[in-house]
Amino acid sequence: MSLITVNDVSKRFPLPDGKGEFSVLEGVSLTISAGEVVALLGRSGSGKSTLLRIMSGLIGPSDGRVQFKGAPLVGSNPNLAMVFQSFALLPWLNVQDNVELGLAARHVERTERRERALKAIDIVGLDGFENAYPKELSGGMKQRVGFARAFVLEPEVLFMDEPFSALDVLTAENLRGEIDDLWNAGMFPSKSILIVTHNIEEAVFLADRVVILGSKPGRIRGELQINLPRPHDRSHPRFKALVDYIYSVMTNPEIEMTGMVEESNGRAPIPRSTISPFAKALPHVRVGGISGLLELIVERGEALDDIPLLAQTLQLEVDDLLPLLDAAVMLGFAEIAEGDVHLTAIGRDFATTTIQRSKDLFRQQALGRIPVLSSIVSTLKEKKNLAMRSEFFLGIWDDYFPIEEAESQLATAVDWGRYAELFEYDSNEGRLFLPGN
Repeated sequence: MSLITVNDVSKRFPLPDGKGEFSVLEGVSLTISAGEVVALLGRSGSGKSTLLRIMSGLIGPSDGRVQFKGAPLVGSNPNLAMVFQSFALLPWLNVQDNVELGLAARHVERTERRERALKAIDIVGLDGFENAYPKELSGGMKQRVGFARAFVLEPEVLFMDEPFSALDVLTAENLRGEIDDLWNAGMFPSKSILIVTHNIEEAVFLADRVVILGSKPGRIRGELQINLPRPHDRSHPRFKALVDYIYSVMTNPEIEMTGMVEESNGRAPIPRSTISPFAKALPHVRVGGISGLLELIVERGEALDDIPLLAQTLQLEVDDLLPLLDAAVMLGFAEIAEGDVHLTAIGRDFATTTIQRSKDLFRQQALGRIPVLSSIVSTLKEKKNLAMRSEFFLGIWDDYFPIEEAESQLATAVDWGRYAELFEYDSNEGRLFLPGN
């Protein structure tokens, strides 16, 4: 039975100064059915949280419609509860009172309220802490209160927006396992779960189906069935093949996602990109981060070729690691295939040579492979004084991105351009100029 149906939903927000609209989501269609756990994966800017709020009825779409059990969703959905990344507990209330908040808002009678709250507290393993206050609880215990507060409402659908990302690794793994155990045992108090996460292994471990969003604007790139017996065994060859496939898709944003995963050699095939890489915006990373990543890979050798292992070793979330890999690939320092990263000859040279030669190599690759940097240099050369105010370039980016993103693009271009000694920047005057001027 379909619980939530999203039909061709788009969401746009106005740009400042009447410069048009910025599209966050475009043509998204998605169904959440009873009896399934769905994971929503996407990079920063893919509109995951916006989509979650539209599906919950907290904000409306610009186009398209959302239905709950076939009826149009108007306003917030009372049959849905949400667990957030932040614990959002009221510090002046004890555990039981925090758990009862939603029931109190629904005017549930006090006796029933307390009975249901005690049951939810027991489910999440916090019995004995009913009278404790948030300041007495660890991060993991606070998040358990967040789950109990959602469970007590007995929602038909539970949304989880990165519920484990604020926890330390061991606590997150423990709580993740307990949630999975409840679902597998048929004791979970809702009919379906939608989890938004940056953690690819977490998505494959918890979900029956993984939906991947593209970004700018957010759109459904495709979905992947996690056809493994529950509980999902991380040591199973297909588990690794699925994880590698998702890493491959997410490190190649423009490729077509087929959802066809081969287990031969534990790897998944990657379709070819159909869109020129020159259309990509700059990933927001500093040159020092790119250099440090490549040096680490050189030092560790093939032991860190595997991207999931690399993420685990560096203890980086996907949104932190992928921009570094994007930058390395964009500059021609690395190649990614079947979930592995391999340094090119020039990338290995960049990571192991002297500082001055690394600058020369970066300049060479930047001019040859990063159109926006060569465009800035060409524009500066056209000026008699070989200089231009940064607002000129910011205005170009501002036609395509919200102002915050436009400013981030400029900041990244300045960082890369300075390192390559392509141009200099006077922050006081807001002026870009060629070296020596």
